[in-house]
Amino acid sequence: MALAATMRPLVSLALPEKGAARLATQLFLAIVGTLLLTLSAKTKVVLGPVDISLQTLAVLLIASAFGLRLGVATLLLYMAEGAMGFPVFQGTPEKGIGVAYMLGSTGGYLAGFVVMAAIVGWAADRGWDRHPVKLFNAMLVGEVVMMAMGFAWLAMLIGAEKSWQFGIVPFIVGDLIKVALAASLVPAVWSLLPKRP
Repeated sequence: MALAATMRPLVSLALPEKGAARLATQLFLAIVGTLLLTLSAKTKVVLGPVDISLQTLAVLLIASAFGLRLGVATLLLYMAEGAMGFPVFQGTPEKGIGVAYMLGSTGGYLAGFVVMAAIVGWAADRGWDRHPVKLFNAMLVGEVVMMAMGFAWLAMLIGAEKSWQFGIVPFIVGDLIKVALAASLVPAVWSLLPKRP
């Protein structure tokens, strides 16, 4: 029991134990998470068919702070908002909205965000969010999987060579920095909190 209590994600410290209050708090956090994802998506640098944004950093932080279930639920809510036509994605509404946008050049990356959140959230649920090296490794795996999904989808649209050139290479250094930053921030927050008996 004591071990289980210490292996919960950061957000568990703010959640009521059970009942309607817990559900309401989780819903509130998921909505706040989608707002953070939207803001991070709109913070971008235009580079070819897929822009660079702070969204990867936001996904990593949400997943490591929220854990597997709430992290993935937040990403799925974000995807649902986008599918319904809300301008939550990087290129919306300029490059289209809704499902049509999601099936465009960023479709693989969007799906990859959900998988990345699952990988990092799983690690956070096991206490890896307290250790920068363990968390970095989990985040790096999530990053690689997300990029592979983005690459595969983009390759179907524009070919493998262009997908590598425009969809992977420009992001490598920036995304490694984001992974390192996120893997440092969450354990740093844990280290500032009082130790629980």
